[in-house]
Amino acid sequence: QVKLQEFGGGLVQPGDSLNLSCTAIGRTFGNYDMGWFRQGSGSARDFVAAISHADDRQTYKNSVKGRFIISRDNAKNTVYLQMHNLEPEDAGTYYCAQTTRPFYRGPYAEYDFGYWGQGTQVIVSS
Repeated sequence: QVKLQEFGGGLVQPGDSLNLSCTAIGRTFGNYDMGWFRQGSGSARDFVAAISHADDRQTYKNSVKGRFIISRDNAKNTVYLQMHNLEPEDAGTYYCAQTTRPFYRGPYAEYDFGYWGQGTQVIVSS
């Protein structure tokens, strides 16, 4: 059984940084691309960032380029999302996801990810 669990959400002020992590178990972690999605209040889930299984390609939503960094540690079955200079528009529930297909490498759409965590909430407010 595949399980993903996010950690690290919380309340921060605009301009602050916050680090999220996600641990996945149940499949060979290093074979699958990982992604982060955000769902704001009353809105659909939105792609934020993804990283290839081999950790050699990172893809970002335009609005987070230069502020967010996605990384992974295959030995720890963990993917990370460093978020810097947070804006109120970054608030929402952040979901970690794992691609359905192994060795995929993108491009990424929500339907490429078959496994999801429960989400962790990020609040950006002064």
